[in-house]
Formats: sequence, C-alpha cells, structure tokens
Amino acid sequence: MRKGTSAVREKLSAEQIKERVLRAAGKKEIDLCLKNTFVVNVLSGEIHKADIGVHDGKFVGFGHYEAREYRDLAGAFVCPGLIDAHVHIESSMLIPEQFACAVVPRGTTAVVADPHEIANVCGTAGIQYMLAAATNTPLRVFYMLPSCVPASSFETSGARITAQDMGQFWGDPRIIGLAEVMDYPAVLSAHEVMLQKIAIADGRPVDGHAPGLNGLGLAAYASAGIGSDHECTEPEEVWEKLRCGLRVMLRQGTAAKNLLDLLPVINKHNSRRCLLASDDRNLLDIIEEGHIDYMVRLACHNGLDFITAVQMATINSAEWFGLKSMGAIAPGYVADFIIFEEVSNFRPREVYIGGQMVARDGKPLFTTICADFADVRSTVRLSLSAEELQHRLRVPDKGGPVQVIGVLPGQIYTKKLRMELPVQDNLLCPDQEQDVAKLVVIERHRGKNSLGAGFVKGLGLRRGAIAATVAHDSHNLIAAGMSDKDIIKAILTLAQAGGGLCTVCDERVIGLVELPVAGLMSELPVEKFYKLLLNLHKSTGSLGLSGNRDPFMILSFLALPVIPELRLTDLGLVDVLNQKLIDLQ
Repeated sequence: MRKGTSAVREKLSAEQIKERVLRAAGKKEIDLCLKNTFVVNVLSGEIHKADIGVHDGKFVGFGHYEAREYRDLAGAFVCPGLIDAHVHIESSMLIPEQFACAVVPRGTTAVVADPHEIANVCGTAGIQYMLAAATNTPLRVFYMLPSCVPASSFETSGARITAQDMGQFWGDPRIIGLAEVMDYPAVLSAHEVMLQKIAIADGRPVDGHAPGLNGLGLAAYASAGIGSDHECTEPEEVWEKLRCGLRVMLRQGTAAKNLLDLLPVINKHNSRRCLLASDDRNLLDIIEEGHIDYMVRLACHNGLDFITAVQMATINSAEWFGLKSMGAIAPGYVADFIIFEEVSNFRPREVYIGGQMVARDGKPLFTTICADFADVRSTVRLSLSAEELQHRLRVPDKGGPVQVIGVLPGQIYTKKLRMELPVQDNLLCPDQEQDVAKLVVIERHRGKNSLGAGFVKGLGLRRGAIAATVAHDSHNLIAAGMSDKDIIKAILTLAQAGGGLCTVCDERVIGLVELPVAGLMSELPVEKFYKLLLNLHKSTGSLGLSGNRDPFMILSFLALPVIPELRLTDLGLVDVLNQKLIDLQ
C-alpha cells in the first residue's frame, strides 16, 4: 500500500501522456479490468452498464481491455469514493491514522479537513503534526489553513496564527485553501488582519462560517471572496446563500444535525452547488451509523434522488476545492471507488483508493504507523488546588433573573434564557427540577487559570458532573455539574490525566477516557477506543444523561463564542449576537 496519496495534482511529460493514451485506447495492457458493472456516473447523471479499466491508480476508460487482472462484479454497482467537504478530524477524538481506519471502510476516500481545533491548542506545531500524521494512511487528506486562531477575542486560546505564519504551509500541495472564516464580524468591519488572511489565500477556495447572516451583511461576506457555508439550519438561509453565490454544505454531525431540515431546498437546478459534510462527528456515530455514506442513505431515504446524493458526496466537493482529477469515474480520474450491491440501501462492500483495495466488508485492509506526537502532548496546564476551585466556583446572587444558556436538541445554536434559580447561602445553585446545571470553563493552556462560571439548561444532568478538554474552539477545560464537589473532582481528574473526558458522581470518577494528543485525540486503535467511549457513555446514564446521544459533544460547543446566542468561556458569559461579555444577572 502506497502511503501519502493525498496529492493528486501532477504534471505529465509528453511521454507520460502518450503512455496514457495507448492504455486508454486498448493498445497496451492495463492493471485491472472490472467487468459487468453498473457505473454511477456523476458526470452524465446516469447509471450505465460498463466494463471499467484501471491502470497505475487511474481510470483509463470504459470497454474491453487486456488486463493483468480481471474482476467480474456480476452486476454490482461502482461509484466514486466519497469526499467529506468539511471535517475536523479532531472531533472524532482519533489521530488521523486511526480516523482513516474508521472512515475508509465506510467509503470515504478523501476528506477536506480544517485542523483549527489542534491549531487553537498548539499553533503551527499542531498543523505540522496533522500533516505528518496524514502521510501514514491511504486516505487522501487535504487541509484548509485555519483562518481564526484564536476564533474570538472572548476566550483564551493556546496559540495565535497570523497571515505571516501561514506562509510556511502554502507550498504543500495538500494545503488547498483557507478554512472557515468564523469571525464574520471582522470581515463585515473590513478588519485588516482578517482581510490579509483572505488575500493570502491567493484565489484558492475560502470556506465560510456565517450562521444566520443575511441581507447586506451576507452580500459583504460573499464579496470578500468567501465561497461556501456549512452553518445553515433553515431552508430560507440556504436559499439566500445560494442566491449570493455561496456553495452550501449540508451538515450531519453528532451535535448539529441539519441535513433533513435542509433537504427540501435541493432540486435539479441547484443540487450541484450543494455538498455533504460531517463537520464534527464522533466515533460512536461513525461506527454505528456511518460517515458520508450514512448521509447519502439518510438523504435518499428521505426523498433525494440517489445520483444527486452521490454527486453531493463526490464531484461537487472535488470541483469546489479544485481537485480536478477526483470525484468521478472517467478517463484520467484517480481510481478511488466503491463497490456496493444496492442503490436502495447504499453500503460499501469494497473500497479502492488509487486502484488498490483498502477496505472490505467494513474492515480496513491497511495498517498504520503513528506519527510522533511529542510536540502536541502535555497541553493541560492547570495550577488550581481543590480549595482554590471551591472558592472560585461560587456564584454570588445579585438578585433577579439569571442569564442561562439554553441547549437546543439537534443543534449547536443555543438560546438566551432568563430564569429564576435557587439561592442558598446567597449563592446561585443548579436546579434539577428545571434541568439547569452549573457550567464552568477554565483556561488550560498557559497556566493563566482564568475561569468563567454560569448555568446551562437542557443537558439532562440529574446528579454528578461531566468534564472535557474538548471545548470548541479554544479547547479550554469545560465542566457541567449539579454539585461543586463533583465539578472540582472532574476538573482535577482531567488535569492529572493530561486531557480527556470524564464523569463523576459523589466525588468518585465513574468514567474516564484519556486524550493525550493536545487534549483532543487518542492514539488508540479504533476498536479499543470505541469500547472505551461506550463505557464512558454508559457511565453517563447514572447521571441522568441516557437520553443524550453524546452529552460531551453538546458540552464541547457551549464554549464556542462564534455561534449564537449565548456561550460561556474562561472570560465569562458571551452574548454572541451583540458581541460582548455580559453579567449573569
């Protein structure tokens, strides 16, 4: 198995072109001929019967070829390998090598990843690590350079990346554009630092992130050269962004599930401007439901035409990102493809990358060697004692309603609520009856130990606490609980572990998953890590969280101050719509 197959752009000599012409014309023997197939052709928009020729990792054409190897597929279907248009690999909590082992058997042959999670913790060293790790797998991993490190001035990040810092990466062919521009207020105010980052992309694709932006603000955002968005939650938002020339990514992550709400917009006239993306999808969902293949099934089971769904998962993404030889089955395209049995129940049987089989029946056929991650570990730097935490977690009652973050099911948006909470010894308290837990975010990068405390409604916690060092986008330590003692135990447990996820009940750790790579990822093999996650999630049931698919994913977004309406960071409570820190009361 060849490693590092991410780069697909190439320059051919006249002799190399001649060689390809002769193979495609059937005048020279090729490596492989797939016979009796039904081709899902995303270019012509049809399914047609054909034999398919493959040589040197490329498709050579349709028809009878003299080949070293023949495979009679007996009427099985063949479609291009799937492309995830926007993903944060870190959200799987797997290092890139293990992420590939999880998604390739599900038909994903390429991803366009934004490494801004690890970049917000480790800066350019994090990007260098992700690039190195991606060479150890057949999965084609392309990266968009993070545009917002830090994502916001309302939190403390572990690093800052400038336009000048980005310069060292643009020569790598796997770096194909500028990642989601989350700080859309900076674009609208024509902030020079942000505009420099867009300018340095030099005509490469620039992804957007502009939840709810419309009208003249959206026009200004698109005018800056930003060409896509994955934050739509309502059909009308999709329509407006399409009208303004943006490509729209339909997202089906773990916390943000927007695909079904947006499907009614898709028609034969606009579907080629729409892509499929997972954004943030945990390993439990990847293993139990699938990756991009799951989104294709889900869309088709809810009325979308199969070929349209496959186009959105392949050629549409390839065209947006300028991957000219990817995303289709046609002469000269890379031979990344899936063999499957039924259109009505799309499930990859075999997966090929570069003409070589890399997975069969849901199992990878490749092994990986993990890149050295010494430069991106030991990233949790807290110096607070239990006594200091006990004092700093106290939230004095100042009288009147309390600003509370309201969780919305299936969304990463939150609501700004005003609620009456119990008061004991002049301190505000969580309230089980109203499903309100205390929420805490602590800076964990530089030993600054800044701490924000607030309240969240809708997590479902009945007792105990949960905590994580995964907290978008700066990934400070975040915890939610019904008692300060349990919250403190969870915080100190993760500080000692060097990062991860944990559950605590009655001051006893009942679940712990360590994430030593930047406090975000594990190096463990997929199956072993999956079992650890299952046990962790079982432990949340005793806290009353059994109804939440992934309470840790929900928790991680409560610190993200670029998504409306209300968030909590280490600096305090953030009113995202009005772009300011506000008081609890």
